[in-house]
Amino acid sequence: MTISVRPVEGLPEIAPGDDLAGMLADAVAPMALTEGDVVVVTQKVVSKAEERLAAAADRDGVIAAETKRVVARRGDLVIVETAHGFICANAGVDASNVADGLLTLLPEDPDGSARRLRDILIGRLGLRRLGVVITDTFGRPWREGLVDVAIGVAGMPATVDLRGTRDHAGRELEVTVMALADQVAAAAGVVMGKAARVPAAVVRGIVWDGDGGSAADLVRAPVDDLFRESPLQSLHARRTIRAFGPGVVPREIVCEAIAAACTAPAPHHTRPWRFVALDAAPAKRALLAAIADAWRADLRNDATPEDAIERRLARSDAVLGAAPTLIVPFVRFDGAHPYADSERSGAEREMFLLAGGAAIQTLLLALHDQGYASCWISSTLFCQEETRAVLGLDDGWYALGTVACGQMPEGEASRPRPPIDPSDFLAWS
Repeated sequence: MTISVRPVEGLPEIAPGDDLAGMLADAVAPMALTEGDVVVVTQKVVSKAEERLAAAADRDGVIAAETKRVVARRGDLVIVETAHGFICANAGVDASNVADGLLTLLPEDPDGSARRLRDILIGRLGLRRLGVVITDTFGRPWREGLVDVAIGVAGMPATVDLRGTRDHAGRELEVTVMALADQVAAAAGVVMGKAARVPAAVVRGIVWDGDGGSAADLVRAPVDDLFRESPLQSLHARRTIRAFGPGVVPREIVCEAIAAACTAPAPHHTRPWRFVALDAAPAKRALLAAIADAWRADLRNDATPEDAIERRLARSDAVLGAAPTLIVPFVRFDGAHPYADSERSGAEREMFLLAGGAAIQTLLLALHDQGYASCWISSTLFCQEETRAVLGLDDGWYALGTVACGQMPEGEASRPRPPIDPSDFLAWS
């Protein structure tokens, strides 16, 4: 196989509203394109032609508007997920190779843009088998330098699935899916320099089957993403979620979250926690019945009307009763140092309670990081004896509420948090 990459020269500066497809057809006409060639075009000229421009004066606002989800942030640099599913710096908003005072945005539908370009090119050039790839320059995790990748594809597959085939030694390939469109984009990037005024190239010699690919095929599904967001961003992204999607929480997910919870800081080199996880219906019903009986008795002692009691119990059961898994965290105070005065003895107890709270927060974050929804409810704090009796624990354990967890509901945790101004909570001295 021989691959050639040729720059498309002679294209004028693209302006908003220009007929980019017609201009490309004119520019590649002298290159005598043949069946199976791939025309590669930079995002910048596509965005210009489609008038995907914004004022540079509000750069941060433009980036925010183009952002679906923040993945990581450091200083002025923000790595985000766009509406297309791309993970890239600053949502693809860029000030290079555009007039002063303007920014280019990614095309709204890069695959659609590629299809429209291809339809016109094959009509003008008389070809039937022509690929079109729209590229942008992305960074890569754990790798220095930038590389061109495909953000729009038409007329060719974006990926080539080699699973089930065999390597030269006869071993069956189990996970190999090649990103063909990205390979083409990277090859074309060699001749489309940032300052070369060459926004297009023709790649010849690529072999493929089928013509139904799209750049959307290159976007990894969230469920398969092991690096969904940075640790700092996960703190902001976690939400208290009181309704769950269908399905169970695998026990290995709970075990991983408990292991993380046990890394929380604790006093005197102790590990004063215990977690009881309930995923069997009878066990959950027994705990919730004990909580309900204790709560009902307390509310009656407060002279709460019966209809109000039942409403409050129903609201609680709508969360705890519907959760696939309940996790009851406990802490014990055996490791506390003894003091004669009540102030220091109380401080010792509070240290262990703080360690319990830190473990709960870490548990919630670990569930979130694995893609599961959760919420903390105070419930068992108000019925210590009943909770210990149902769960078979001795009097040394102190219950710290209940964590309900389950599958992330449709739409994930998209509800925005109220804005946080650190100056409202921080004082320097």
